[in-house]
Order: sequence, then structure tokens, then C-alpha cells
Amino acid sequence: MDISTLVGVLAGLAVVFTVQILEGGSPTSILLLPSMLLVLGGGFLAAMAGGVLKDTKGFIGQLKKAFTAKVTQPTQLLDNVVKLAERARREGLLALEDAVKTVEHPFLKRGLQLAIDGTDPDELHDILHAEVAAKKKADKAGSKFFENMGGYAPTIGIIGTVMGLVHVLENLNKPESLGHSISAAFVATLWGVLSANMIWLPLAARLNRLSAVEAEEMELVIDGVLAIQAGSNPRLVAQKLRSLLPPDEMKKAEASASSRKAA
Repeated sequence: MDISTLVGVLAGLAVVFTVQILEGGSPTSILLLPSMLLVLGGGFLAAMAGGVLKDTKGFIGQLKKAFTAKVTQPTQLLDNVVKLAERARREGLLALEDAVKTVEHPFLKRGLQLAIDGTDPDELHDILHAEVAAKKKADKAGSKFFENMGGYAPTIGIIGTVMGLVHVLENLNKPESLGHSISAAFVATLWGVLSANMIWLPLAARLNRLSAVEAEEMELVIDGVLAIQAGSNPRLVAQKLRSLLPPDEMKKAEASASSRKAA
């Protein structure tokens, strides 16, 4: 589990409430249920209105993914592919049929199974790349829901502020309550901007980042499976796959390969 998003969101909210206390205010003064209900509920419903029902149904799943998704180390995936390439080189492609059952990476497992079943390399390439493209589209739809909530929230907050000020103007004959009413009116704008920039937009960015990382992994898997199917030298497979990694990950992969040779 990657806790960066959970820590970021919770720490960000903690900073807001800490600053509120340091300025002599009370945290409860900004925890107003009507304002929060309008901004959070209204933002969700506005995003729902701007999409399709499938996007709304996937909200909880995407929210859970944003907070709890685990990022796979590419060096570990690369090592697994190279080991499979070594076995296929020694014993033949069909020898991987038993090894496929122990593969945990679902995309790698599907790719290997297609290769073992004798799928034409060009068709295998097209099938796997089509799956990558479909995943990117699905991930984009999931993150777009959070982007929409982040876009609507500040405006809905302003609506809440205007509603609060209308209420203030209706009660000008009660000067003793005007200060509280005016401050309460602006809380809606606060939650609109706060929820957009500390919750919804960061979650959308997180989902986009996860999608990019997963797509890179899938591209690495495709090259690995095609190399295994072609019977390429495992060393060349490892070198080719390492070249697809970012510089820091490439160094880790090279260090892992060196330690494996030394052992």
C-alpha cells in the first residue's frame, strides 16, 4: 500500500485546522454541516450529472484505489520476466505452461498464456496493446469524475456563500447575529476551494499517475512476452527491458542483476 495520498490529504487538512487554531479561531467554526453538505454533496451530484451512471457507480472503487493502490516495483517485474525467458530458452516455450499458474501479475499471465497457445506475434502485439488502450480509457473516465468534482466545488461554494449572504440581508434587524451569519456564509466558499484543491484534484492526479505507472508496466510486459515468444537471449531481454525503465529504476535493475549473478 502506498500511503502518500492518505498522508497528504490528512496532513493537508490538519494544517488547515492548525492554522485556524493559531489564528485564534475554533475548528468547529468551519465544521458547519450545511456548508459541507452543500459543497460535498452538490459537487458529487454535479459530477454525476455531467457523466454517465457507470462513472458514478465506480466512484467508491476509484476512491479506494486512490488511497490504497500498491505500486509494483518494476525491477521485480523485470526479474520475473527474465527468469521466464531463461526457462523458455532452456526448455522451450511450452515449458512455461506450468510456470504461468504461479505468475501473480494478471497482464503478464494473460500475455504468456496467449504466447503459449500459439498466437501469432503480430496478433499478440495488437491484442495486448488494445488492452492497454482500453485500460487507459477506463482510468481516464475514473479520474475525470474527481476532476469534475474539483471543478464544480469552488463554484458551488460561492453559491453557498451567496445563499448565506441573502440570509444575512434578511436579518439586518438582528445586528447581534450578523457577525456569526456572515462568517458562516463564507465557510461554504472555504470548503469549496479546500475540497477541490486538497481532496478532489489531488485524487484525480493520483489516479492519473497510477494509470501511467500501470501502463508503463504493461508496455514492459508486452516487450518481454514478445521477446520470450521469439526465443530471444535472456541477457538481451533483460538489457532491452532495463532500457525502458527510468534512470533510477534502471540502476536498481542493474544492481539486482549483478547481485543475482554474484549469488
